[in-house]
Amino acid sequence: MFAAIAYSQSSATASAAATILTPIAISNTVDMNFGNLASSGTAGTCVLATDNSRSTTGGVTLMAGGTITAASFTVTGVAAANYTITLPAGATTVSDGTNTMTIDTWTSNPSGTGTLTAGTSTLLVGATLNVDADQPGGVYNTSNAGGSGEFTVTVNYQ
Repeated sequence: MFAAIAYSQSSATASAAATILTPIAISNTVDMNFGNLASSGTAGTCVLATDNSRSTTGGVTLMAGGTITAASFTVTGVAAANYTITLPAGATTVSDGTNTMTIDTWTSNPSGTGTLTAGTSTLLVGATLNVDADQPGGVYNTSNAGGSGEFTVTVNYQ
């Protein structure tokens, strides 16, 4: 006599889903400007803080007039999301078409990370302008011949 064994089989189904969040975005609203400065026979720096205040070292003198602004960016994305901030790793060069200066030592407010309150945040960026001794007078910017072009600030969801 033979015994028969019966096996039963069962199946179930499941659904799949994904939620794509609003991409994080950053746009420049105000360009960085160190304002009017004077050089001397001694090299120095002008530090532009994120609150638009300036300080100097060495032979650089703050002069009245000119536009003084930290760079300003608007960051948008998912409300209440946190984001990381990546500032330029190196220096940016400004030029008057012949002579150059470098900008480095980047700072931001918020610093390192930020939060998209109601889906938006203002990001301010300051830096240090390095002025040579007897730096020739002129209007220096990143787009003149000899300038390195615009600097890049990157944000990512955390």
